[in-house]
Order: sequence, then C-alpha cells, then structure tokens
Amino acid sequence: MSENPQKVLHNGTNATVGQVRTQSRALKDERVARPSPRSLGRPVPGSTDGTASALRPTGPPSPRSKKTKPAAQYDRFIPNRSAMDMASSQFNIARADSDIPLDGASIAYQEEVARACGVSINKRILKFKEEAPTSEKDDLRQVYSRPALKSSAPTGAKRRILNTPERVLDAPDLVDDYYLNLLDWSLGNTLAIGLDQSVYLWNATTGDVNSLCQLEGEAYIASVKWTADGTYLAIGTSEGEVQIWDAESQSKIRTMAGHQARVGVMSWERHVLSSGCQDGSIWNHDVRIANHKTAELIAHSSEVCGLTWRSDGALLASGGNDNLVNIWDARSAVPKFTKAQHTAAVRALAWSPWQLNLLASGGGSYDRHVHFWNTTTTARLNSIDTGSQVTSIQWSSEYRELATSHGFPHNHLALWSYPSLTKIVDIPAHDTRVLHTAMSPDGQTIATAACDESLKFWRIFETRSKCSKGSKAASSIAAVASGAGVTTGAATAGILDMSRPSHIR
Repeated sequence: MSENPQKVLHNGTNATVGQVRTQSRALKDERVARPSPRSLGRPVPGSTDGTASALRPTGPPSPRSKKTKPAAQYDRFIPNRSAMDMASSQFNIARADSDIPLDGASIAYQEEVARACGVSINKRILKFKEEAPTSEKDDLRQVYSRPALKSSAPTGAKRRILNTPERVLDAPDLVDDYYLNLLDWSLGNTLAIGLDQSVYLWNATTGDVNSLCQLEGEAYIASVKWTADGTYLAIGTSEGEVQIWDAESQSKIRTMAGHQARVGVMSWERHVLSSGCQDGSIWNHDVRIANHKTAELIAHSSEVCGLTWRSDGALLASGGNDNLVNIWDARSAVPKFTKAQHTAAVRALAWSPWQLNLLASGGGSYDRHVHFWNTTTTARLNSIDTGSQVTSIQWSSEYRELATSHGFPHNHLALWSYPSLTKIVDIPAHDTRVLHTAMSPDGQTIATAACDESLKFWRIFETRSKCSKGSKAASSIAAVASGAGVTTGAATAGILDMSRPSHIR
C-alpha cells in the first residue's frame, strides 16, 4: 500500500464518490492498524512514549486536498412517505410477521376483508417516488363495443333537483285522512284544494285565491277532481253527494246524489265521472243526462280510495282498503282482472304517460311497496320496497322517471328511474305524512299537501330545453315566486310574499 490515498481520491476517475470515500477510509484504517516500522519507537517531542507517533501523519498534506469538494450526493435511497400507502404497508408488515399458520380458506377470507377495506395486498412497503400517472383515455375497442343506451338527460348536462320547495303556502284545516283526495291541478293552471268544509282555487299564473264553495252542517269535502280541459270541478262530499262546479263563473252546475257514504275519490273520462264510495262501490255518472248513473261496479269489500282512468279511456284502475287492485274494462261491469299482492290499502294508482299498458300501484303502512303491472298480460313486471307508506305516484311525461310520496316513517318524496328502479333522490318534504300530490300542467312541478297544514311546490321534472318567457306553463310558479301576480282582498294580500308562508284563504 505505497500509493498515496490522496491520489486515489482524484485519480480514480471511474470510481464513484462513495467508493472513493470507502477506499480512503479503508486505507486510513489499515495505516492505523499496521503502522510503519520506521515510525515506531521514534518519540515525538512532548510525548512520553512512541505510540503517539503512529497517529501522526507522516508528511505535510498534499496541495490537492485544498480543492473544492464535489456536490454532495446521497449514497442510499430515501423513501417518499407521501407516495406510500401507510395502511397497506402496516397490513402487509403485520401479515408477514404473523407466525400463526393459516389454511387456504382463512387466507382467502383475510384477503377478501382487506380488499373490502381498500387495503392492497402484497404491495410494496417502501416507495421512493410517486407512481406514474395512468392514462384516462377509454379503450376505443371497449367504447365502441358497448350497446347504445338512451340517456334520460342530454349529453354534458346534468339535471339539478333541489331539495327545498320553490314556494310554501299555508293550508289550514286540512283533514288528516289517508283515504281522501283533496288536491288537484287543472290544465288551466289552477290548483283546487279542499280544506274542511271549503274548496279554494289558487291561480298559479296570477296568484289569485278564491273560495269556490262552503258546505253547510257537518258535511266536509272528501275529494276534488278537474275535468281534462280544466273547465269544471267535481267535488265529493262526506254526505255521498257529487257536485259539479263551473270554475270560471264559480257557480254550481248540478248535484248528483245516490251514494250512501262519503265519496273519497273520483276520476273523469270525457263526460263520464267515476266516483268511489266508502261502501266499496264505484259509480259511473254521465253528466250530460238527468239520470246520471250509468253503471255500478261492485268488486271491493271496503272503501275505494284509489281510482284513475287510462288516457285512452279503455281501462279503469281502482284500489281499495281491502288491499285489492281491480282493472275494469270500460265496456264491462266485471273486473278484467284483480291483483292481491298488496298487504295494505291501495290508494296510489298511476298510469304511465309513455307506455299505455303500464300501471303503478302503491300500498299503505303495512305494505310499503310499489308494484308495476302490465295490464295487457296481467303480469307483475317489478316491485319496489320503499320503506314507507305510499300515498301517491306521479309519472314524468318527459323522463323515464316517477315520483312517489310517503307517510310514516319518513314523510318524504322519492324519485325513481324506470325501468332500472334505482332511487335518484330522497327529498324530505313535510313534518308529517304527505297526504296529497298534484302535477302542474307543464309536468315540471309537483304540489304536495300534508296534515302539517302546509302546501309546498317542488320543481322536480324540469324540462331539458328552457321554455320561452312567454310560455304560460313555464312561468306558472316562477311568476308567482317573483311577485308578478296581483291579488285582491286582505285575506290573500300576503300570498306573493316569499319571506313567509301565507294562508290560502
């Protein structure tokens, strides 16, 4: 080892800095361990023995040692903590250190639990740099091999569904009865609501409120229903009467008596009005003739609380407190078929506006299901367990969706896609069960009434294309909300005030 270590540091051009330092340290240690014989035994001035001379350098330092040192470089890898998955690392370390032998089933179960918890198995514990970004582009072979699906919303646009009402009105003295039907919205954009003994009309375009009628004695309003054109309103009473009122002149046209109990539900088919009674009977009235009763349909053993004609007038669906759904042919007084799958009263009935033979029915508190029926084959297509009492069903005319209103225990609105029946959104609607719903004539807004004495408006099915400002349908609720209406009388002066709920009457 006659070569100077200083020269090794600078002459070894192919050696790394770490190797040079290692070699220098080794040479220095070797010189200390085996000192030169010439240096042993030569005392250094000021020393008492010869051992100190072995630790002294033998000559002056080389001038080359004063040169600037190269830039500092590390001689090992430093893990990057931000690039590491600490949970996965701890799991893999504990898994590797475990001395408990596991069989194949236990290992598979352990791996399944780790995967469910988002922990990666057999992943590197130490990482020295961030992972390279992955490509976000789709594989074109997979994209173009997928079947084309029709989206319920336009490409690039996402429908926003608010969980707060656009407007809230007071509805005092609303009867808390599941079997009544006290709310309806006409094609003329007028909302009718029955409050105890009175019926009120609210014009959604102008905001005007008018009292249409007031019953006398102990009688109360049991149901209301507009004709298809919104000209006339049918009113069912607790005394078994059916009254026909002209909305424009606000005058009663005629009264049709005959039922022995309250008339809780009605449905129009052109000039024929069907009424469901508490005694389980359904009457068809021809309002053009004096002897108005043209048919009596007997199939329910308890109160009829759901009744609706199909849009083409060929079939009538009825639901009752006997948990039955009956489908009637317009030409017969005998049910075409009967369904008994519900386990509670069937009040919610709705025909699909875009599939003629599709009917949805919803059950009460002990059922909580919505069933979908093909009225051509009589088959049940599907079912939803909603988890709450179903009080009404509203189909969207533009989207493949339906909205359901509910009572106990959640008192909410639910929006579902069809036919996948996946829930889109839950909307907390009222403090108590939602008793009644009505769809606006433009098909965008749903009005809900509950026994918390409030009437709320929800824009759920907003159209894909914006309607023109002059469109009456699109501006029905917006005009009132912006204070565009003009009302008369002190009782309705606050109806346009959005800062607080206001009384309908």
